Amino acid sequence: MDKIGIVDFGGQFCHLIARRIRDLGVYAEIITEPSPEFKCIILSGGPGAVSNPESPQLPQDFFKNIDVPVLGICYGHQAIAISLGGKVSRGKEREYGKKKANINTSSPLFDNLDKEEQVWMSHFDQVSELPDGFESTAETDTCKIAGYQNLEMNIFGIQFHPEVVHTLNGTRILDNFLNIVGCKREYNLKDWIDKEINNLQEDIGEKRVIMAVSGGVDSTVAAILLAKANIDAHFIYVDTGLMRLKETEEVSKIFADLGVKNFHTVFAEERFLSRLEGIKDPEKKRKIIGNLFIEIFEEEAIKLGDFNYLGQGTIYPDRIESAQPSHHAAVIKSHHNVGGLPEKMNLKLCEPLADLYKDEVRRIGQMLDLPKRFTGRHPFPGPALAIRILGEVTKERLEALQKADSIVTEIIRKHNLYDQLWQVFPALIPVKTVGVMGDKRTYEWIITIRAVESIDAMTADWSRLPYEVLEEISNKIVNKVQGINRVVYDITSKPPGTIEYE
Repeated sequence: MDKIGIVDFGGQFCHLIARRIRDLGVYAEIITEPSPEFKCIILSGGPGAVSNPESPQLPQDFFKNIDVPVLGICYGHQAIAISLGGKVSRGKEREYGKKKANINTSSPLFDNLDKEEQVWMSHFDQVSELPDGFESTAETDTCKIAGYQNLEMNIFGIQFHPEVVHTLNGTRILDNFLNIVGCKREYNLKDWIDKEINNLQEDIGEKRVIMAVSGGVDSTVAAILLAKANIDAHFIYVDTGLMRLKETEEVSKIFADLGVKNFHTVFAEERFLSRLEGIKDPEKKRKIIGNLFIEIFEEEAIKLGDFNYLGQGTIYPDRIESAQPSHHAAVIKSHHNVGGLPEKMNLKLCEPLADLYKDEVRRIGQMLDLPKRFTGRHPFPGPALAIRILGEVTKERLEALQKADSIVTEIIRKHNLYDQLWQVFPALIPVKTVGVMGDKRTYEWIITIRAVESIDAMTADWSRLPYEVLEEISNKIVNKVQGINRVVYDITSKPPGTIEYE
């Protein structure tokens, strides 16, 4: 099977490149150094500046040792130019977000594209002078060399990101590169399932696993894979007290319906709220929650017998935002099950989905015959409502948000909008504003509504919910939820925002 190597320069979208390539039927993996086993090399974006000696650089002999096609994206595009004698300079202004690019459609990289394309930019530095033998293939109003090529060397560079959905024909660009390379399209998720079951059987064998489950699609699919591999596992659901209304009852029913044996619920609301008392910083909250989860799982492992592994439904976006795949990446937020874990653990980690994205996990769930009500559930963070209450978590704020969450879900489902959205939820902003109810002054908190549309959670656009739906949500929350007198709607995309608030 042909393999593509993606050199990771620490960009948040690096692993999204691999995802897109795999979707096109070619196996791709993240690497630190190229080797002859790869059919071609893609150089990712990154947060550094190529002029900074501390930023990642291409080896001096990179192009002497590489005799395969190379595609540079954003930082990778600049790194190629610098290494071959070109120049990179600070642009007159930063380009960030959607831009219009003029495309040279005679380039094989841009085959079947229009002369003007919407692309997604995220840069300040840009290539200001091309190396000898290179020609420009794309430009924007502020970036004269937004693309280049050297057909003799089979080297291509683009300043924009084809891997994000906001570059409307980005997948076609990557597909064109695979055609230039001559890759065979042999990778598929069915083969991945068979391979992962074999890996679990070989790696874990007769050893025992404590599997952390939440009722969400990720941990449920991971649990089913363990069951398919005949791993001796016990499934532990922790009611942290930070859950949505009736969440514990619903999760218990999910696993009962799936016929999963050895399912256990641990009630730990008092422990979590006690540890979170007075804590406002979101990173501290995540780490406290992550550490307490591990304490509980290790306690349960002792109670239930001799266990070797802790199973988790960790997926790639968790690791990317926690900067785990690359030491070059910036930490966006420490996910409780990744960056929030304690340094020392008695249990080894088992994470069968760690290289997959949410939509891939959903497709695997469908292949494993999980009902759509499981595979289609909206993502719910492991730290639960603790990171949807900005600042300190208190019982009073928690109860208000639980009621608001129930109202939002009920109304979205009533209007048949749930399946159209990647995620919709309220968050509580602990800032009080003046209002008036029953001719009396009120001074209460704000609820913000977040509804986004996405494919893989790496990028997301805010959803244009109908005004009448927003009005219904606002009216019901203000009238039914004590302590709330104002509802606002978040119209921020990702990036620059994240989907969750903390």
